[in-house]
Amino acid sequence: MFSAQERDRYKRQIMLFGEEGQERLKEATIFIAGAGGLGSPISIYLAVAGVGRIILVDKDSVELTNLNRQILHFNRDIGERKTISAVAKLRDINPDIRIDVIDTTIDETNVLELVGDADGIVDAMDNFPTRYLLNSVAYTKKIPFFHGGIRGLCGQATTIIPGETACLSCIFPHPPPAEVFPVVGVTPGFIGVVQANEVIKYFTSTGELLANRLLHWDGERSTVDEIRLEKDPACPVCGKREE
Repeated sequence: MFSAQERDRYKRQIMLFGEEGQERLKEATIFIAGAGGLGSPISIYLAVAGVGRIILVDKDSVELTNLNRQILHFNRDIGERKTISAVAKLRDINPDIRIDVIDTTIDETNVLELVGDADGIVDAMDNFPTRYLLNSVAYTKKIPFFHGGIRGLCGQATTIIPGETACLSCIFPHPPPAEVFPVVGVTPGFIGVVQANEVIKYFTSTGELLANRLLHWDGERSTVDEIRLEKDPACPVCGKREE
């Protein structure tokens, strides 16, 4: 059931998704790994869309070098924990939803507990070891995994459905070298919006997901390309689990 305030807030969306679709968003719990460049637009747009509960995990504090792309955080937040900075903004953006923040590093000892009863995992990380870990947990829990990655003026996104699509380990069997990579804020803005859009489509059963499709954004040429994906039968994550 929606309050009068919620009905007014989501009026334009209910025209598109119907009350049932909006209700599914309200009932959803989404786990977002990272409150930085990707996590900022993802969490903002899922909050304004009315996702009922957002779990946001990050371990860092706000630095000046973050502010060219991490739009949840302001100059006044420098030195503050990103979780504290983020939760204040998101609760102001939409007080009708629940925002839970956890200040910790995601690793193999805590990831299952952190994800908990979430209905979907959003990858807003900047390193592949943690991405692989989240990908594996998504398969264990049989929940969707919304991947996004950025570098410079380019980015990528796909939606992984356990048992149906190629998983992250199928797509990227070998991680790229670790690096401090260049990035301009519009790139995570673009890819983060794509990821948030995928989450909204999934829970409202709207449109066609990026399932077995890797979207590639080239900001230098302002082009979007698509790479078709296939599951790897020998994948150590989804291959062995679907025998």
